[in-house]
Amino acid sequence: RLDFPRRPLLGKCMKTMSQWVLVVAGVGAFVGTASAAEKTKKPNAVIMKPADLKWADVPKMAGIQMAVLDGNPDNGPAHFFVKFAAGTDAPMHPHTADYTTTVVSGTVVLTSEGKESTLPVGSFFSLLHRAPHGTRCTGTVDCIMFIDARGKWDFVPEKSDSKP
Repeated sequence: RLDFPRRPLLGKCMKTMSQWVLVVAGVGAFVGTASAAEKTKKPNAVIMKPADLKWADVPKMAGIQMAVLDGNPDNGPAHFFVKFAAGTDAPMHPHTADYTTTVVSGTVVLTSEGKESTLPVGSFFSLLHRAPHGTRCTGTVDCIMFIDARGKWDFVPEKSDSKP
């Protein structure tokens, strides 16, 4: 009869098995982390159709809505659409962030630097350094503008020079 030492072999197997469990657990954690990272990874392409847009009323601005496409205009750079109902007029005001705009529908009348410009579909404008301007949607069609804001989006009403 052969007598094998059982205790040392069992201890060695347990040590080896513990090491394997640690390796498998480590690989599982890595794979789990990679899966979680892939779930939060931003896509390489963002595609939105008109039906996908979520329009929200702009507070304190009757007749104006916004649909955010990318970013968060409340705290930083963003891309979004702004819709003015036909006939809506936003009085002179600046925005803190520099931005560019493309008219997507309707006819926009932009007042800036003492000049009024009528901007049909496809027109582009850029307002920098808190440039005061007024925006009006003329005609019977709602005006939609695509905006690329380079910082937090806000509406800063112009101060009135008249005294009550």
